[in-house]
Amino acid sequence: MPGSPYTDLDRPPLSAARLRRALVAPHGPWNRLELRAETGSTNADAAEAALAGEPEGLVVVAERQTAGRGRRGRVWQSPPRAGIATSVLLRPGEAVPERRWPAAPSAGYGWLPLLAGVALVEAVARLAELDAGLKWPNDLLVGDAKCAGILAEAVPAARPGDLPAIVLGVGLNVTLRADELPVNPTGLPATSLQLAGAAATDRDPLLRALLRAVADWYDRWRTAGGDAVASGLRDAYLAACVTVGKEVRVLLPDGTDVTGLAAGVDSDGQLLVQTPTGERHLAAGDVLHLR
Repeated sequence: MPGSPYTDLDRPPLSAARLRRALVAPHGPWNRLELRAETGSTNADAAEAALAGEPEGLVVVAERQTAGRGRRGRVWQSPPRAGIATSVLLRPGEAVPERRWPAAPSAGYGWLPLLAGVALVEAVARLAELDAGLKWPNDLLVGDAKCAGILAEAVPAARPGDLPAIVLGVGLNVTLRADELPVNPTGLPATSLQLAGAAATDRDPLLRALLRAVADWYDRWRTAGGDAVASGLRDAYLAACVTVGKEVRVLLPDGTDVTGLAAGVDSDGQLLVQTPTGERHLAAGDVLHLR
């Protein structure tokens, strides 16, 4: 049937009902899940909900994004049902007494995209059985190719007295074929789980594993008061990060660049780069691994 989501057997549609049964409270860690056949951007949809007063715990999933965004305004697109495009709405500044979560200080919010990266590595390793790593701050690499990206965006308070929200988006290439891969402007090739030889490419269990891992790490981080060290998040990130220990060139948002040895990640999630003129702490930038 023309237009049917079942015409490509490698790319069956997701089921909102099954995902909600598995992931939405009281049986799952999230409060509400919206599955859309097509949208411009799941991050934009979650941000719009945040501005309308949506509480923490919303998950937006799209079978196809037409205006998905990566870092520095880049476009992230893929064919229908060929990947995972999802965003979650978090309100880390609000205490949740029933879960014993104190309010997390805004200084620690930079860890949230790194938290999503750790969760993504765990999900891919467990289900796809691939050796994946993270290029700081939050690109998922399989071998030397990019398979996923993560984008965190702050949503300003809509009303006086409200606290800002954080929208955390993940775009994962699952069954993209070689002729469908996006071009990365920094020169890093792209790949998909299927092209990398994944043991499983069923998006349903992959999405469930990812969202459960995000919820688990978020619970640990919130319980620790937003402390990445006390929650174990920093150690988990360092174990997954393939940037640390490499010579790198970091393209900074102001157009300058820094070259040196990526020596580690500090307690705020910033990349430590040893340069001939001293150590730099970098909060943002595009990293190029130098050979």
